[in-house]
Amino acid sequence: MRRMRHRIWWTKWNCTWRNRRKQGSRKNCIKKQNKKKNLLPWLLLAPSLLGVGIFTLIPFADVFRRSFQKAVGTGFVGLGNYRTVLDNQAFQLAAGNTGRFLFVCLPLLLGLSLFVALLLERLGRKGNLLKSGFLLPMAVPAASVVLFWQLFFDREGILNHILEIFHIQGPDYMNSSGAFGVLVAVYIWKNLGYDMILWLSGLLGIPESLYEAARIDGAGEVQCFWFITRPLLVQTAFLTGTLSLVNAFKVFREAWMIAGNYPHDSIYMLQNLFNNWFTKLDMQKMTAGAVMLAAVLGIFLILCQKAEERWKQ
Repeated sequence: MRRMRHRIWWTKWNCTWRNRRKQGSRKNCIKKQNKKKNLLPWLLLAPSLLGVGIFTLIPFADVFRRSFQKAVGTGFVGLGNYRTVLDNQAFQLAAGNTGRFLFVCLPLLLGLSLFVALLLERLGRKGNLLKSGFLLPMAVPAASVVLFWQLFFDREGILNHILEIFHIQGPDYMNSSGAFGVLVAVYIWKNLGYDMILWLSGLLGIPESLYEAARIDGAGEVQCFWFITRPLLVQTAFLTGTLSLVNAFKVFREAWMIAGNYPHDSIYMLQNLFNNWFTKLDMQKMTAGAVMLAAVLGIFLILCQKAEERWKQ
């Protein structure tokens, strides 16, 4: 009896040990597979992360360090450079113009591009040619674009010659407050097609069955847009708005080509100011201004991301 009990106990213990060993080996295999799956994305992202680290993050860290130091030497000045920049009249003018430009351009661009996207979606295949037309400004070199706008808005340009036919004396747009309107027009004309494509991608992702069900219930076009299209385009709106904001800070090229390093006060942007500081090697102001601009943009983008996450929830 004792031998039988011992054999039974030994058999149970052996089976239990084998089962645990199998379970342990399965867990190890699953862990190894998970490690491989988690490691693969990082391996694929490694070249891009390396490039961003070398060409973006490390230089910006050096800019951040220099913003607390003197231009020559390693003297620590604390927040002195930031106070100098904030008290600078040129910085105040450029920051005000940049804020006004964003406040005017972004709503106009997002509204017009959404309207064009809705129109082209209704046209279907008939709107393919119009899509190419709206995307054409993205393929045209910036120098050619600026040359056209200069010819159009110059004192002796095309627009003033047209106004003379109706006995109207046109102003010198680029040397007056009208320069701001010219810059806004160039920006919208250049980026309208890009934002239109982003809106179209969001519109095409909305199921047609929702509109059909709403029309059966008696909803009109305005009601379909307000209760179906508008809520389902919120994520696209966040993406389009963020990219439009980033592109708005690239308008320096057009402003510089139109009016040079020192344009009219109405279109003197932060990019013009930073470019002038760079040519003068005013490292103290330039580094402090760049850090403040990056901080403001970073905080704004983080707030947009948080708002988008709350909307998803």
